[in-house]
Amino acid sequence: MKIGVPKEIKPQEHRIGLTPDSAKTLISAGHEVLIENKGGFEAGFDNEQYTSIGAKIVDKAEDIFNDADIIKVVQ
Repeated sequence: MKIGVPKEIKPQEHRIGLTPDSAKTLISAGHEVLIENKGGFEAGFDNEQYTSIGAKIVDKAEDIFNDADIIKVVQ
């Protein structure tokens, strides 16, 4: 299953739907995780933390919404 995580768009919402640790758990279970480019930046996570555990960085939220089976957001 493809799980997509776009950036949060609500003002002053600095969290992200999946931390690198939670994304790693899902990837270990056989899922594909798509993270929007710099989606975790405001939460203190960089792209490398996601790619190092096997997540894929996607440039546009539109691509996540088109490709993912499930969308994971905070709000």
